[in-house]
Amino acid sequence: MLFDFDAMPHGNRYKLLVSCVVPRPIAWVVSRDAAGVLNAAPYSFFNVFGEDPAVVAISCGPRPEGSAKDTLANIQATGEFTVCLVPHALAEQMVVTAADFPPGVDELAEAGLATIPSTKIATPRIADSPVAMECTLWKIIPVGVHSMVMGEVKAMHVADEAVMNPERAYIDTPVLDLVGRMHGRGWYSTTRDRVEFPRITPAEWAARKKATE
Repeated sequence: MLFDFDAMPHGNRYKLLVSCVVPRPIAWVVSRDAAGVLNAAPYSFFNVFGEDPAVVAISCGPRPEGSAKDTLANIQATGEFTVCLVPHALAEQMVVTAADFPPGVDELAEAGLATIPSTKIATPRIADSPVAMECTLWKIIPVGVHSMVMGEVKAMHVADEAVMNPERAYIDTPVLDLVGRMHGRGWYSTTRDRVEFPRITPAEWAARKKATE
C-alpha cells in the first residue's frame, strides 16, 4: 500500500515511521540547567553520524503547548549532555524518566537512579548504564517543529566486563544487553536474539554466483 506523505496529517506520518523504522537505539540523555538541576529523558530518534568528529544526534520535539522540552533548553543553556544507553535491567527505570514531569523535576531521583561524575564535562552520567558518552554541543538544526541536537563525543565509558581489548577498542556488544525502541507506546526489543550475515567482497560474491551456474 502506498502512503503519500504529502497528503496525510503529520500524526499518521509519525505512526508509520516509528512502526517501520525499528528497532531504534535509545539515547538516555542526561542534561542540567544553568542552576545545576538535572534532567533525564530517553530519545529513540537517535543515532551516530560520524567518527571524525565523533557525532551523535537526537531529535527533540516540543511540549504539547509548543515550548521547548527540558533536554533542549538545558543543552542550549550549558552546551553539554551525556548519552547513556539503556540495558534490559534498567528498562523500567527508563520508562519512568519518559513520563511528562513538569519542569524542574529530577527524573533520575524519581526513577531511583544514581549518577557519577563525568570526566570532561560537568553533567554526570547514569551510574548503572553500561555505555555512557560525554558530549558537547556541536550544532542544532531545526527540522520542522523538532530540533536535531548534534553532540560531539568527548569521552566514552564502557562497562569493564564488555571490553575485550581496550587497545583495539573491541567490545563484546552482547554483554551490554541493550534494548531498542519498537512500535507503539510500549514495545521494545532486546539484543539477545541475533543472527550473523558476514559481509562479502565482490570477488567472493562472483565466486558464489559462478558456483551456482
